[in-house]
Amino acid sequence: MGLGRVTSRQLWVAIESIHAVTYFAAQCRQALRDAGVKGFWAGYFAARAAPLGVVGAGPVVAAFYNFHPAMVQQAVPSCWEVIDPGELTVRRAAAAVAGLIDLCAPGQLAGAVAALPLLRAVSERSAGEGRVMAGANRGLWPSVAVGLGRRGVPAQQVAVAEVWQACTSLREHRGDGHVAALLTHGISGLDAHLLAAGTQGLPAEVLRDNRGWSDQQWQAGAADMTKRGLLHPDGRATGVGHALRASVEAMTDALAEHPFSALGDDDIRSLYGALFGCAAQIQSSGVFPFPNPMGLPELAALSELSEPAVLPDRSDRPEGSERTAD
Repeated sequence: MGLGRVTSRQLWVAIESIHAVTYFAAQCRQALRDAGVKGFWAGYFAARAAPLGVVGAGPVVAAFYNFHPAMVQQAVPSCWEVIDPGELTVRRAAAAVAGLIDLCAPGQLAGAVAALPLLRAVSERSAGEGRVMAGANRGLWPSVAVGLGRRGVPAQQVAVAEVWQACTSLREHRGDGHVAALLTHGISGLDAHLLAAGTQGLPAEVLRDNRGWSDQQWQAGAADMTKRGLLHPDGRATGVGHALRASVEAMTDALAEHPFSALGDDDIRSLYGALFGCAAQIQSSGVFPFPNPMGLPELAALSELSEPAVLPDRSDRPEGSERTAD
C-alpha cells in the first residue's frame, strides 16, 4: 500500500468507528426523534442523505447502493416534510459530539482535535469526480459550523464536531470508491451482501434484514451466484468468489488512498494514532455490534497490521461507557 506502515484500511477502521456513532449512539437517535423523524431506519436515511439536500429516493438508492429500493422509499422523500435537510446536518453533528463526549475519554478526544490540521488537509482531498457522498459532506462544514455557533455550542465542542465531520467525509469517500469497485466488478448491491456473507461467514440476517432484502430475494440471488461459480450451494464462497471479493476490496483500498497521498508516512501514522484511541473506546463501549452490516471489523482483528503510534488509554474512560447498544 502507498501509505507506508499504516494502510488505508487501518485508517478506515478508525475513521468509520468515529463516524458510526451517528447511527448508534443514544444521543444521536434521540436527536432524530426530537426532530420528528421516527424509527431507526427513517432516521438513518434522513440523516445520511441530508447532505444531498431535498432529493427523492432515486439518488439515495444510487448513492447508498446496497439497500433494497423499497426500504429507501419508505423514508425518502417524506422525511423532508418533517425537517429541512440543512437543519438536519447541524443537528446530526451536534448529536455526534454528544455521543463522542459520552463514549471517549477527554484525553482521547483532545488527541483527535489536535489532529485537525491533518484531518483538514486530508478531507480537502476527499471529493473528486464521481464521489457524490464525499463531495456533499466535504462542502458542509462552513454551514454546519455556523449552525452550531447559533445553537451556542462551545468552541471546544465545535472542534470535536469538525473531527466528526471530517471523518464522515472520508468515510463517504471510501464508500463512494467501494461502489465504484462493485460496479467495475459487475456486483450488484445484493450480490455484495451475498459475497460478504459467503467469504466471512456472516449470518445472512445481519446483512439481508438490515438492508431490506426478503428471504426469497436472498435465495434467488444466492442461486444466481451459485450458477456464476461464486458461491457453493450452502452459501459459502468458492475460490473464485473469494478472489472476486479480494479484488473488490483491493480496489476499494486503492481508491481510498488519494486523500492521504499528500501526507508523509509520519504524518499518516500520527493521524492514525490520534484517532485510534477514541475509536478503540467507541468499539469497546458496545455501542454498535460485531458483526455489523457496515462490515466494520474490530480493531483487535487487525492484529496482523502495524501497531498504532498511540495506544488507547482506558484509565480515564467516562463512567457508564461499558454498556451494550440500546
